[in-house]
Amino acid sequence: MTYDLIIIGGGPAGTAAAVYAARKRLQTLFITTEWGGQSVVSEQIYNWIGTTSLSGNELAENFKKHVLANTENAENKNSTLKVKEGEKVSAIEKNDTIFKVKTESGEEFLTKTILITSGSGRRKLVAKNADRLEHKGLTYCASCDGPLFEGMDVVVIGGGNAGFETAAQLLAYCKSVTLLHRSESFRADEITVEKILKNPKMKAVRNVEILEVKGDKFVEGIVYKDKISGAETELSISGIFVEIGQIPNTLFVKNTVPLDEIGRIKINAWTQKTEIPGIWAAGDCTNVLYHQNNIAAGDAVRALEDIYLYLHTK
Repeated sequence: MTYDLIIIGGGPAGTAAAVYAARKRLQTLFITTEWGGQSVVSEQIYNWIGTTSLSGNELAENFKKHVLANTENAENKNSTLKVKEGEKVSAIEKNDTIFKVKTESGEEFLTKTILITSGSGRRKLVAKNADRLEHKGLTYCASCDGPLFEGMDVVVIGGGNAGFETAAQLLAYCKSVTLLHRSESFRADEITVEKILKNPKMKAVRNVEILEVKGDKFVEGIVYKDKISGAETELSISGIFVEIGQIPNTLFVKNTVPLDEIGRIKINAWTQKTEIPGIWAAGDCTNVLYHQNNIAAGDAVRALEDIYLYLHTK
């Protein structure tokens, strides 16, 4: 058969789109390798709207339950939504107005439209003990975990807008924030840098190499080296927030849709359309300014509304 829509990805964007597609009775195939997106590793999430607090695993399970509730079952015989779990898309091909979606297991599916919600992964900090203390004081999401460090001394690693925006969030409740950057020049906007560095609780150190994260069961400190003098410094801190970039999960579409310089899918922010007619994208795999669970879900709903109009008005 030829589907109306294939959704690729099981995070907040993909699952939101799947629920909307089911309610609009689009013949939809939902393909995901796993549920939940990046937040699945978070111990507690405090900013998912409508829920005061829940773990990343709970959020992922809720996504799964909501989608599966809209698939065909004894109580929902008229559903048009099908789900393939544990499957990874390997390529997308276009033939006139129909797309062929290929999976790594060798299956092929035809569809009129595609919504890519494949997300991204955080670029990991490479330093001694960084992997062992991840989610034990070393985190990649200030919005998710920042309030846990109220009244504490913390470090932000990174020198771009994301790093300084994270520092701005943390300054609201942390005792002090030290930003460590590998280069002489910050990549963030000058106005942002100037404003945040004026805060008396804020300090920035440039030209550093992170050597080690200290701590037994939880982060207790960080060791870095001055790349010019070679001097090593150890800071006693309780939290480390890493903002050194994201790696979009877009390798499978690099020959299908235009990407920006860091591999994110280029979209029209009004509609979520890519530059290829019939393909939309939403969430962290796209070149939007901010990446959050709630934003991803909203972007996917916007895309779904546009896809529905495309299918019924063209």
